Amino acid sequence: MKAAVQYETGGPLVVDDVELDDPQENEILVKIAACGVCHSDLHFIKGDMPVPVPVVIGHEGAGVVEKVGPGVTSFQPGDHVLMMVAFSCGKCRYCLEGRPTMCVENLPIQMMATLPYGAKRLRKGDQQLSHLFGLAAFAEYAVVHERSAVKIREDAPMDVVCLMGCGITTGLGAAINTTGMKAGESVVVYGCGGVGLSAIMGAKLSGAGKLIAVDTLDNKLEKAKELGADYVVKAGVEDAPAKVKELTGGGADYAIEAVGNASVETQAFASIHNGGKLIIVGMAPITDVLAIAPFEFLLGKSIVGTVQGDIVAPIEIPRYVDMFMEGKLPIDKLITRTYKLDEINEAFAALEKGEVIRSVVKM
Repeated sequence: MKAAVQYETGGPLVVDDVELDDPQENEILVKIAACGVCHSDLHFIKGDMPVPVPVVIGHEGAGVVEKVGPGVTSFQPGDHVLMMVAFSCGKCRYCLEGRPTMCVENLPIQMMATLPYGAKRLRKGDQQLSHLFGLAAFAEYAVVHERSAVKIREDAPMDVVCLMGCGITTGLGAAINTTGMKAGESVVVYGCGGVGLSAIMGAKLSGAGKLIAVDTLDNKLEKAKELGADYVVKAGVEDAPAKVKELTGGGADYAIEAVGNASVETQAFASIHNGGKLIIVGMAPITDVLAIAPFEFLLGKSIVGTVQGDIVAPIEIPRYVDMFMEGKLPIDKLITRTYKLDEINEAFAALEKGEVIRSVVKM
């Protein structure tokens, strides 16, 4: 089959012929229909986050189950599925507490780029290939653990809802779940890419009072207004924290940082009032350090992180898909363009330059 392989850290992706083994215990074989082009992939491609190479990239995959391995009970051939960036084992303390995105098995999968419990099913000749996020979805087929996938309705367009595998649900969940906001409270979102715009949609659904979007690009701010932002602030032209304080009368109840930049996180923290909450969503380079004056915590401010918006995927993904199909969650408006698999490097170049909000590779 064809797959997008990175052979050297920082090097280009190569669409190459590779071999994929059959699914084993608790694994499924999925024929990929589409995969979202996510900024998280770009961090690994550039070397800002470590990943063992050679590796097949891609984690926002959607497709149809073709084969199931021994012991699989959740799926059967013909099922339409989305792949989830966050694996959950169902057995650890976090899974049992109802916080599956915090699963203790998830971080090793991300750092080592294997299927759960260390398995690899991809090969180029005698050389094993790593699976980014245990998914490796920029390929014609993928073998994934059954707990890395969620069944969805068959009439949902996979080249749109694939984005719910990571970015869309991360933004939605950060606003709906992680903030814990009440109707009428104020929210500022820093960064209006796919995750930030999804957070704006989520905040709107949650009944946000004043909803403010911050970005450096006019086209993204225009999209933020289209999707529900009450005010937009152009960073670099205006003093964003000062403007947010002016608009909210002292600071927002919540700030959501969806850029992955320590200096932006500092600005977001400065935008909340005493007792406010900053939610870190963006993936900053692993060597970055956040500088915050400890005194501010004595004013009741807090900072929390989130993994995939703290969603419970088997419950919330079908619900979000239904909302999209009913016109209540217009995630299709985030898609700027689509690509073919052999245009994968062009897709990531456009993403890095800010030329697209979200894009999708159709197999």
